[in-house]
Amino acid sequence: MRHYEIVFIVHPDQSEQVPAMVERYRLMVTAPGGRIHRLEDWGRRQLTYPIAKVHKAHYVLMNIECDAPTLTELEHAFKFNDAVLRHLIVAASEAVVTPSPMMKEEKSRSLSPGGTAATTATPPASPAVVPAAVEPTPVPT
Repeated sequence: MRHYEIVFIVHPDQSEQVPAMVERYRLMVTAPGGRIHRLEDWGRRQLTYPIAKVHKAHYVLMNIECDAPTLTELEHAFKFNDAVLRHLIVAASEAVVTPSPMMKEEKSRSLSPGGTAATTATPPASPAVVPAAVEPTPVPT
């Protein structure tokens, strides 16, 4: 079996159906003996550019291990589901189980006091080395 990373985005009007969709896709993968290594629901996010006059969409990330027929069935399910605006399936060399950068960002925001991105700013860099004072060159008058 091979490893894959899958991201799909769902129409915002169908956001309440995302848990049922994820469960259906989970069963497609696990029923024939596949495994899901990472499953993240990134929630509703702004799109970089509009897709079918939609400006926001619901993102879901899955890292799975499955065989070729299961992957074909999963891709077929994405293509013929009107709620899925786009999907991307990328082959991976190994199973990824660590949180994605998107989830790390969310955790840092939620754990910070006040919960704003401004409070999670990086600490100031060490002071720069200031060169020795240079005497100004006289300007002819």
